[in-house]
Amino acid sequence: MATAKQTLTPILVRRVQRLQVLTTVWMSIEVGVALGAAWVARSPALLGFGGDSTVELLSAIIVLWRFRLRTESANAERLAARLAGGLLLLVGTIVLVSSGLSLLGHREPRPSLVGIILLVVAAIGMPWLANRKQKLAAQIGSASLRADAVESALCGYMSWIALAGLLANAVFHKSWADPLAALILVPFVVKEGWKAIHTSQLGCRC
Repeated sequence: MATAKQTLTPILVRRVQRLQVLTTVWMSIEVGVALGAAWVARSPALLGFGGDSTVELLSAIIVLWRFRLRTESANAERLAARLAGGLLLLVGTIVLVSSGLSLLGHREPRPSLVGIILLVVAAIGMPWLANRKQKLAAQIGSASLRADAVESALCGYMSWIALAGLLANAVFHKSWADPLAALILVPFVVKEGWKAIHTSQLGCRC
């Protein structure tokens, strides 16, 4: 297998940096809209989605920092992968708490048109972004970029699941569908977070 040193060219570094800048800009917008809509609609699905978006924003910044170092340092790669994995675990905690509170009846979600529009856009855009990152991560053997690609993919999956919950609430007035939709994704988030951390501890570049 080719090492990161053999494949990490200036052209590939610039491609990673452009993707991470694009991610940072979009996620900044997504965070503001999602959390604002979640506050207005009292929606745990939107709150979980906004929390995921916040974590992905931080992850994108971390990976951008790692590649702006222009270094082959294994320590920098492991640190970036470990942070990205830890942020994934944070997403799972946020979703679990917010959904649990809603299911226990502490807050009943309301329909959110703004949230639905945002989720549709994210459901279309995030899988494309994740695919680009995964291909680059495979080329350069970066665990941190792979973890960030997983977070982009999870954002896409979460948008579809959250969208289903919001639509069920808006159309059929099933308020429980919103937090239930958010809970479905928690095991996948935790699994990928642990995998990223475990990979960084092994020093694996896969």
